[in-house]
Amino acid sequence: MTSQVSSPAEQADEAVVGEQRKPAGTKNVRRLDRVIIRFAGDSGDGMQLTGDRFTSETASFGNDLSTLPNFPAEIRAPAGTLPGVSSFQLHFADHDILTPGDAPNVLVAMNPAALKANIGDLPRGAEIIVNTDEFTKRAMQKVGYDSSPLEDGSLDGYSLHPVPLTALTVEALKEFDLTRKEAERSKNMFALGLLSWMYHRPTEGTEKFLTSKFAKKPDIAAANIAAFRAGWNFGETTEDFAVSYEIAPATTAFPVGTYRNISGNLALSYGLVAASRQADLPLYLGSYPITPASDILHELSKHKNFGVRTFQAEDEIAGIGAALGAAFGGSLAVTTTSGPGVALKSETIGLAVSLELPLLVIDIQRGGPSTGLPTKTEQADLLQAMFGRNGEAPVPIVAPRTPADCFDAALEAARIALTYRTPVMLLSDGYLANGSEPWRIPELDELPDLTVQFAQGPNHTLEDGSEVFWPYKRDPQTLARPWAIPGTPGLEHRIGGIEKEDGTGNISYAPANHDFMVRTRQAKIDGIEVPDLVVDDPHGARTLVLGWGSTYGPITAAVRRLRNAGESIAQAHLRHLNPFPRNLGVVLGSYEKVVIPEMNLGQLATLVRAKYLVDAHSYNQVNGMPFKAEQLAKALKEAIDG
Repeated sequence: MTSQVSSPAEQADEAVVGEQRKPAGTKNVRRLDRVIIRFAGDSGDGMQLTGDRFTSETASFGNDLSTLPNFPAEIRAPAGTLPGVSSFQLHFADHDILTPGDAPNVLVAMNPAALKANIGDLPRGAEIIVNTDEFTKRAMQKVGYDSSPLEDGSLDGYSLHPVPLTALTVEALKEFDLTRKEAERSKNMFALGLLSWMYHRPTEGTEKFLTSKFAKKPDIAAANIAAFRAGWNFGETTEDFAVSYEIAPATTAFPVGTYRNISGNLALSYGLVAASRQADLPLYLGSYPITPASDILHELSKHKNFGVRTFQAEDEIAGIGAALGAAFGGSLAVTTTSGPGVALKSETIGLAVSLELPLLVIDIQRGGPSTGLPTKTEQADLLQAMFGRNGEAPVPIVAPRTPADCFDAALEAARIALTYRTPVMLLSDGYLANGSEPWRIPELDELPDLTVQFAQGPNHTLEDGSEVFWPYKRDPQTLARPWAIPGTPGLEHRIGGIEKEDGTGNISYAPANHDFMVRTRQAKIDGIEVPDLVVDDPHGARTLVLGWGSTYGPITAAVRRLRNAGESIAQAHLRHLNPFPRNLGVVLGSYEKVVIPEMNLGQLATLVRAKYLVDAHSYNQVNGMPFKAEQLAKALKEAIDG
C-alpha cells in the first residue's frame, strides 16, 4: 500500500476540516491530531490481522503511524486466559510521531481476559469497546472477575461501549451457508468495520485484501466483507456512537515522495535484495526458522526473480555453514536468526572471521536467556555479538533504529562486509521486526554503489620473478584480502579454520605470525570507515542521552517532551557499535552526565565505561516491552536535576 505525499503548494489546496462539523448525516465529526488504538482478544481472534488491516488503511490515508504487535509465544494459548491474550497497538497522527504510544485512547476488548490484561494501561476517560457476548460467568471467573466489570461500576471512569459483536456478526451473516462457529470467526472484521467508521479509514483496500486472501474460498471472502460492512453500518446507525473522528494526513511530516507502510523485517528483506542488486551479486540466505526472524526467510523466498536463493536448513549450524559456503562461492551471503541461534552459529562466525569472507549475520533479538520470551523484545545480545566467539574474533556490529531504517541498515551492513571482507552482525529486535511505520521508497540513484572486484589473476611477485596468487595479501587501505571465486584458473588457495600465514595463506603455527594475524584482523575492524556520531543539542545541554537500536523512538519522544517543558538535554544515537564512531570519545567527554537507556542490564554502558572511562549512567528495562516515552522523560529529568 503506497501513498504520494504532495508538495507544500499542493497541500495548501487540500480541504481541512474544523474542530467539529456535521456531514450529510446527523452525527458529529470531531477533529483530533492523534489517537492510540489497541485491539485485544484471544490469540485466535485475529487481532494481528485486524490491526494490520487498520494500519494499512491508515498508511494509505497518509497519517504517520507506529505499531506494536504483542502476542503469545504459543501457537494457540488456552482460550480465554490472560497468557493467551494477543494485542495490536497503533498510534497514528497528523504529524510526525516516534512510538506506538504510551497509553491507548481506545481499547477494543474481545473477551474478559483482553479487558483485564489491558485495562491497567488505559488512562481515565479512554473509550472501551467490549464484546458483551463473551462476558459469561465462566469466562469472567477464568480471569478472576467475581462480578461483571460491565455492571459493577469498576469501569465508570471510562467511556464504555458494550457491543454484542459476536451476535451482530452472526446476524449479519445469516444469509451465508455458514455454521455459527464459522460465522463467529468474522467478528474481528465487524470490529474492524466499526473502528474504520469511527476514524474515517478507507475501506477499499481491506475489501480487496479479503477478496485476494480468500480467493479460493469466495464464500468466506464474501462473508468477511459482509461482516466488515456490517460493522461500518453499525457505527453509522447506532446511537451509542454519537461522534466519529478525523485525523488529517500528516502532509507536513514527510519529505515529498512515494510512501508505503513497512515492518522492520520486510524493510530488512528489501534492503538485502537492494544490496545484492547494487553489488551485482546473487543473494543467498541460509537460515533456520526462529521467532522473530522467520519473516525474512518467508519474504526472501518470494524473490527468486531477483536472483535470491533461500535455503531452509535442518538447523542453525547448517544454515550458517551453507551461507558461508555461498560467500566462498561469490554470493552476498546472509544468515538470519535470534539470540539462541547466534549461540549455535558462533563457531562458524569465527570461521568466517578466519577466512575473511563477507557474511551478514542478522540477529532479531528477543527476550532471553535460552528460549526465553520468543515473541517479546530485548536488546540483550550486544555483548554476545561483540565477544561471543572463542579467540580474538572481532566482528563489526550495525543496529537499525526504526522499522524503516532496517532497509538502510541492511545496505550499510552489506557495504562493510563486502568492502572489508568480514562477517557483520546486524542487531535488530522484535519491536522493530514486527512494528511498522511509513517508509519513503528511495530512488535508485540514492542507493550506494556496492560493486565488488573479484581477484582475476596473480597479485604477488616472488624473488625469482614468478607471479603467484597470495590469498592473504591485503589492500593497504582496507586491509581486506582478495576475494577469489573458486574455479578461477591460477587462484587456487587453501581455506579452513587453522591459522593462516600472512600473505601465502599456508597453515602456520608460528607464534609471531599468529600474533601478527590477530592484530591485523583487529586493525581491519578498527579501521572501518563509519560516519561520525551526530549530536542533537540545540541549547548547549550538560546532559547527553545516548542510545542504540530500537530505543531511538522512545528516547527521541522523551527528549521532545523535556525540551517542550523547557529542559536542555542533548541526544545522540549509535548505529555502529563496532567500531564506534571515531568522535564518540570527544562527544562523551563534552557532557557532565551521560545516560544510556537500554532494554538490557547495561551492555552498551559497560562497553562505553570500559573504552572511554566515562561514568555513564544506565537506565534499564528487561520486561519484554519497549520503553514508554513518559517513563524515559521522568528518568531523564531526574538525571538532569540530580
